[in-house]
Amino acid sequence: MEAITSIDDIRAEVRSLKEGDRTVAFVPTMGALHEGHLSLIRLAQQHADEVVVSIYVNPEQFGPGEDFEEYPRALEDDVVKCKEEGVAAVFAPSDDIMYSGPQFLSIRIDELNEYMDGGSRPGFFEGILLVVNKLFNIIEPDIAVFGQKDIQQFRILQQMVKEFNHDVELVMGAIKRANDGLALSSRNAYLHDEQRKLAPGLYRALQYVGKQIRDGAKNVELLLDHQKNELEAKGFKIDYLNLFSFEMMDPVSNPKAGSKYILAGAVYLGETRLIDNIIIEK
Repeated sequence: MEAITSIDDIRAEVRSLKEGDRTVAFVPTMGALHEGHLSLIRLAQQHADEVVVSIYVNPEQFGPGEDFEEYPRALEDDVVKCKEEGVAAVFAPSDDIMYSGPQFLSIRIDELNEYMDGGSRPGFFEGILLVVNKLFNIIEPDIAVFGQKDIQQFRILQQMVKEFNHDVELVMGAIKRANDGLALSSRNAYLHDEQRKLAPGLYRALQYVGKQIRDGAKNVELLLDHQKNELEAKGFKIDYLNLFSFEMMDPVSNPKAGSKYILAGAVYLGETRLIDNIIIEK
């Protein structure tokens, strides 16, 4: 297997895959594939006849001073992993292919990106919507699979599919974790040994607060403040740690029965930013 780099070639390949009313599932990635990505590929295979994976580190979703240049890239290894998983085609375009010439158009997001990662990383989700919109137009998949770890991304993409009338069904795959609970991420490679031992503390904090909420705890802010203090004492720097509504992605202090919430956090260990979440349905 070789990665396909041109838009015309991947379109031709997908047309061939769809012959005979066969369905195609699409898994967009930024590469440096790990078991979390592979679990999404396997989930995609359960929903469609063929799977296409993209590998592209999208510059439009990185802000000034973020790790675009340092982001891990391992295209040859990634293609081998895709072949081993039975992926039908890999699309790995260059920046010149994805953003040819001056870009005069952009996408604006209202409300859904005010908090969580959208509040911490201005322009982040606009960049994601831009590239996923392009990829959907190029691949035209029947199914697209994204991970729960990036749950705000999933919710915003749901809205994009609805408002832009993309003919694609979105599927969310569960977070894949290491044995100690740490959510798998390409950025985990940045952690040194001591930081790696501390890193699962974020998930443990989410688990503790989540159990208290499910058991009927009323003072969510107090629970969260306590966990923030605990994490900071261990060396974490808190970006955010809060309970958010699933529908609007805004903070909630008084969860109500019959609603769906996201308990989510983003923290720094040294220069490495980690995110995690759990879904709570009251």
